[in-house]
Amino acid sequence: MSNREKLLNIAEDKVRQGGYSNFSFREIATEIGIKSASVHYHFPTKADLGAAVAHQYTEAFMKALGDISDIMEKGDNPIDVYTNIFRNALLEDNKMCLCGLLGAQNESLPEKVQVEVQRFFNKNLTWLTAAHRALGSENPTQAAITTVSLLEGAMMISKALNDHSYFKLVTSDI
Repeated sequence: MSNREKLLNIAEDKVRQGGYSNFSFREIATEIGIKSASVHYHFPTKADLGAAVAHQYTEAFMKALGDISDIMEKGDNPIDVYTNIFRNALLEDNKMCLCGLLGAQNESLPEKVQVEVQRFFNKNLTWLTAAHRALGSENPTQAAITTVSLLEGAMMISKALNDHSYFKLVTSDI
């Protein structure tokens, strides 16, 4: 794994644990065993690193979702696939959705990071709308917004109350 990849992974982990302000270049450099200047070589500013982290997260998330028609051909429900990504993040990794967490901090984020967070939600809403349409939903756009809002909110409440049973309760019927 390259230093760039290590930097992105460590930064993602720190953001998912405590938000955008939860990391510094010096901290990340120390964790990898490089100088802070080496972090700046790969990412000139914290905004560049934050945007790259959000971009990488979005790409990995969308790849994990896969193609809706492939999911349905297997006899699976695409909304279940979507829900399981959130479920695994919270229940197995005890982490929030990176872009959900950043979205809550939107006003304080650099513009580059805001753009990547918006990209995450736009891609998710597009995918969910197509999934709900494929499932015959009367209003697939509304269903998509409801799905992502429900999951992000359930995640936030479960983390805030330090009790994942809230997430399990909300998602038991999805």
